[in-house]
Formats: sequence, structure tokens, C-alpha cells
Amino acid sequence: MHIRHFALSALAVLALQPLTSSAQLPPPPVPGTCPAEVPAAATCYTGEDGLGGFYWMALPSGWKPQTGVLVMHAHGGPADTGPAKRERSEADLKRWAVTVKAGYAWAGASYRRGGFGVSMAAEDTERVRRIFVRHFGPPRRTLLHGQSYGAAVASRAAELYAMVDGPTGQVRGPYDGVLLTSGVLGGGTRAYDFRIDLRTVYQYVCKNHPRADEPQYPLWQGLPMDSKLTRAELAARVDACTGVRKPAAQRTEQQKANLATITQVIQIPERSLIGHLNWATWLFRDLTQLRLGNRNPFGNATVRYKGSADDAALNAGVPRYAADPTAVADLAMDSDPQGKINVPVLTLHAVNDPTAFVELESAYREIVERAGNGALLVQTFSDESEHSYLSEPQYPALFTALLDWIDKKDKPTPQKVAALCKGYEAAYGDTCKLLPDFRSAPLASRVAPR
Repeated sequence: MHIRHFALSALAVLALQPLTSSAQLPPPPVPGTCPAEVPAAATCYTGEDGLGGFYWMALPSGWKPQTGVLVMHAHGGPADTGPAKRERSEADLKRWAVTVKAGYAWAGASYRRGGFGVSMAAEDTERVRRIFVRHFGPPRRTLLHGQSYGAAVASRAAELYAMVDGPTGQVRGPYDGVLLTSGVLGGGTRAYDFRIDLRTVYQYVCKNHPRADEPQYPLWQGLPMDSKLTRAELAARVDACTGVRKPAAQRTEQQKANLATITQVIQIPERSLIGHLNWATWLFRDLTQLRLGNRNPFGNATVRYKGSADDAALNAGVPRYAADPTAVADLAMDSDPQGKINVPVLTLHAVNDPTAFVELESAYREIVERAGNGALLVQTFSDESEHSYLSEPQYPALFTALLDWIDKKDKPTPQKVAALCKGYEAAYGDTCKLLPDFRSAPLASRVAPR
């Protein structure tokens, strides 16, 4: 059985191919009221991409394609697993209004649906770029910015569209540089291993997801398709077992022990436990059952867990699963980068990111270096404990460093990015927290290899 709903065939031909048939043309962008977070003089547009997705675009005052830079944004998630919503892209524009404030045009796709699909999201982002070019003209430079799961999308797009079919044969693709922030990097076959670990260790400790009186299922499925379990109900179960939503002083001794086992073995902070379990429930259901035809890409059969009060009992008691090789191959085809980049790539990651482990940067670095393209990758890190948005002056500094690399062949160092950032502190009202000398540890130091 082959993968059913992933968009696996790279549509790189779309990158430069004009839409000539009126039947193919999505409706043109229409003016929209810019969110309050966007600079007042900017102009905003919204529209539908022709495949079921939505988008927002914002142009700063005086922006012209001949001199301007477009930042294509690939958003994070995929927490929502239902139909596409226009509000998704509008929320991204609000969060990343810093891009417009810095003088760049911004465009972001909702993707045609929620749920997992890295190549699909890369194609949807590229489709919105072509809509932008058709209506506003080709920019002087186009940057691709991926945030969180969107960094996986952008890292994949950088390879899908590295070379495209042009009028006279293969030419370099539409993106001049890539920025990956708080990235879920390294590919779906590696980035989600810790969540099958979480499901199995949590079930060993708490035995309530599922409960003994509920239908049993392999945990890699996430949740049966007909289950009515809600996020609020799951959070209540987690709290009953661990007291995670209570102050530490109000937890029972058993709750303290349960919480310590889970967080120490999986190496996640307490505050992210419920969020990670949500992803390992509803996203796993979407990924394994709707996208992979009820096949399992995640195995823990050989994993040796450590960090509990009794590791021998833990390893003897956790549920064990073997991955289906065909599911692994299909997930890899959709989401795993190969390091085949041909434009500069700059990354930023908080060292204490509670959602996407900073060690994922090492996984991506190894992939790029193995492909012989390490010279095209510069990674930066910040002394922060957040995921969704880091200190604001760091973003314009990264865009400036990336454009200097593209336009002036001035490859940045982490030290240069930190120095640039200091120059933006006054205008953006926050403090730079970059750590120029930090280097991420191997992913195997955080997630048990398998």
C-alpha cells in the first residue's frame, strides 16, 4: 500500500511555469484591512489559491518589485487537522509583522488543508509566491522563511525548487536564500521519534491514554478515528496522573514521581507535556491513519529508556512497536531533507526551546554536510526558552545577514549576526539574546537512537 494523501511528486515545474489557462487561474488577490500589528502605511491583500487554501500578503509603503524583497512564509503546526482557514494566514501575518516593519513584502499560505504534508505545504507556499509575482511583479530578491514545522517545509522546498524547468532548460529556482527559525528539522522520520517515546512512557506510567475500560489500540495510531476524546479531557487525564497543571506544592507524592519519570526520561519541560501529548495524539492520528494508510513509521522496539527511578522495570513494561519500512520510506520521501541546497541557509534556534529540541539543528547540519553543502549553512542560537517567537530584533538582523550573504557574498558568522542585532535593539524595543559561540549537541544526546 502506498501513501495516500501526501503530495509526493515535486511540482518544481510550477516554480517558473506561467498560468496560461483561465481555468487554472486562482482569483486575484483582493485588498484587505491590514491587521493592527502591521505598519499603518502598508497595504494588505488576501485571496484563495485555487486548491482550497488561503493566503495573506502585505506590502510596506513604497515597495517596488524592482528594488524590493519578498519574504515567503511557511507557517508552523500542523496542530489543526481540518480544512484550511483564512484566519490561519492572517494570524501568521500578525505574528510576523516584524518582516513588513523591516521593509520587506510578506506572503503566507494557509496550506490547502490542515494536518501533515510537508511537500504539499511546500507546493502551496510556492503557488502563493507565483500568485504574488503574477499580480505585483517579480521581486529583486525572494527569501523563504520557515518557522517550526514550517522550517521543515522550507528546508524541503529549498530542495524541491533548487532547480526548476525554465523556458530554455533547467535554471536556478525562485528562492535566493532561506531562513529557518525554531525549526522542526531533520525530517519526519527523526523529528517525531521522541513523541512515540512519550506516548509509550506516559502509558506505562499513567495507564489512562487509553484507559483500561476503553478500546485499546497501538499508540502509534495516536487515537482511533471514531474517538470522541477532546483536548480538554486529555489534559484532565494528564493532570490527574501528574498534577502538571497544579503548583508543585499541591501535587501528591505519586503525581510528583509520575511527572518526574516522564519528563526526565523524555527530556521535556513540564510546561510542554500536554502540548506534546496533543501532537502525539491528534497529529499522529492524522499522519498514520489519514496520510499513511494506517501504517506505522515510528518504532521503539530497540530503544533503551533511561532517567527513571527503575529503568529496568520501565524498559520491561513500556509498549513496543516496530516501524513499517514502507511507511518510513513514504514519510521520508515527503518530509526528509537531503541537504541538496544551492542557496544560503541561515537558522535561529533557542537553546531551551520547549517544543522543537535545539538538537534538531545538529540533525539538519549533519544532513547538509553529508551532502557536501555545509558551506551554505550558518546556524545561530539564542539564550531563550521559547518556541513560537523569539527576541524581535533578531529577525531583522537575520534578514540583513542573509541578504548581505546573497548580494555581497559576505557570508555571516554568528558573531556578525549578533553585532547586527545590537543595531536593531532600539528600533524594535527588545534585547538581543544571541549566543555566538553555542553549537548544538547531537540529536542522539536528547532522543534515544533507534
